[in-house]
Amino acid sequence: MKLSIIIPVFNEEKTISEILKRVSQVKISGVEKQIIVVNDGSTDRTEDIISNLSAQLNIKVVSYAKNQGKGAAIRAGIKNVTGDYIIIQDADLEYNPKDIEKLTRPISEQKSKIVYGTRLKRLPNFLKEERTSQFLLHYMGNKFLSLLTSILYGQWITDMETCYKLFPRKAVEDMKLNARGFEFEPEITAKLLKKGYKILEIPISTTPRGYDQGKKLNTFRDGFLAFWSLLRYRFLN
Repeated sequence: MKLSIIIPVFNEEKTISEILKRVSQVKISGVEKQIIVVNDGSTDRTEDIISNLSAQLNIKVVSYAKNQGKGAAIRAGIKNVTGDYIIIQDADLEYNPKDIEKLTRPISEQKSKIVYGTRLKRLPNFLKEERTSQFLLHYMGNKFLSLLTSILYGQWITDMETCYKLFPRKAVEDMKLNARGFEFEPEITAKLLKKGYKILEIPISTTPRGYDQGKKLNTFRDGFLAFWSLLRYRFLN
């Protein structure tokens, strides 16, 4: 099996070098990796760092001069994949690339064609790194959107907004994706479920970061877009 790992990145000079090295170091038995980095109009040192590492780590780079949004970056990445399967990897250090191997197991064992890494099959530790009111807002918002997804599309999902979505390339080859921003998450989930795919969720570990560390998600704006996307793709197209 060949796995294409798409890494959309915008202004992540503090983390991009480390995440690229971690992804490159992931070894999965029977799996060949393709790493695609989409530099989404970064204005800091991100582009230079990627350029310096691309040959050393065998990375395919796609660059935009202007920021287009996470969804647009992922769509650009999808156009360049050569793998049988695709997974998304955020460019920060919230998600641990070592979990990718765990997510590929059900694929290799032919137990599922689509695997999501869920952060929400456990209660968050509000007494430690997840104690902020902002995290609680994100947590409750994601729980609501995941519940809405389950109700609208008829399959129980605990973490619709997860970055770690592993799916076959053939599932999206003829899929019209419209999202430019973070609404990519509900759009692709909705369209995969409407195609009849079943999503298997596997628990993963994460290290949440705050806005002072570069977090870009806007809780209210992106939450509303996700809500509208779930309704739109269930009833309109």
